[in-house]
Amino acid sequence: MPPHVAMNWARRLKRVFGVEIEACARCGGKLQIIASIEEPELIAKILSHLQRAAPDQHQPELPLGARAPPPQARLL
Repeated sequence: MPPHVAMNWARRLKRVFGVEIEACARCGGKLQIIASIEEPELIAKILSHLQRAAPDQHQPELPLGARAPPPQARLL
């Protein structure tokens, strides 16, 4: 049996929420992840800048397959 290979976070997003971040939404071409920003202060700064710089456009819609996680069953 081959050893278990952990799934990367991009594939987990696709599997669980139907979010495809490895393919271009416009042309379907392959995208490459070049950074993962995880510091909350830096994330807030970037989002604040984007909000000020973005023109008034519609918000992107969730993918058709997006869904909530399944409910947790009680064992007892």
